[in-house]
Amino acid sequence: MNFISDEHLLICIGNLHNSYLKAKNNISKKTFYTNKIDTIKLTFDAKFNDISEEDLIEAEILRQVDKSINNSIGTFHEQILGGIKGFEVGNLSGFDIKAEDNRLFGLFLFEPLPMNFEDAIFEKLAKQANIFKQANCYFVDFTSAESFNQKWVIETEESSVSHKRVFKISADKFYELLTADSMAYNRLPVVHLEI
Repeated sequence: MNFISDEHLLICIGNLHNSYLKAKNNISKKTFYTNKIDTIKLTFDAKFNDISEEDLIEAEILRQVDKSINNSIGTFHEQILGGIKGFEVGNLSGFDIKAEDNRLFGLFLFEPLPMNFEDAIFEKLAKQANIFKQANCYFVDFTSAESFNQKWVIETEESSVSHKRVFKISADKFYELLTADSMAYNRLPVVHLEI
């Protein structure tokens, strides 16, 4: 990959690997019961779905590990993109990635977004675009299999709202935007990692 150094890539992969190990090691049956769980729901799930309590607990443990790993994947993308010259991890800015010159801000989506959150995220990006008059602000969708880069329009039955510098963009197009390489996302070795 020509948009970040090999050393930076290896550090990002190492951090992700450590996150996987930590997530798997931190969740056990013993720690499972110390987490806040809905025992009534688990009981009904077991009875109504004819699943043993043991299998249900194992599935819930895997779900919790997967949720931790999903967060780590987001951090991985922040670190990769933050290694591109001119960009940095958002850290305390409230954004996942930003341009060092404040001309670009991005928020990442890694799981389906509840409908009532969409307006709040749009407003956050629009506010940032109004503060930084030269900035384009992006809601980056890592869940979509389709490629897109479009102005974000929030539509209701009564109205539609948009901002000339607020966009929705797929992960591959966002990588292309930051790297000027249309295949940058597909070149990530971890996308094609075989274990």
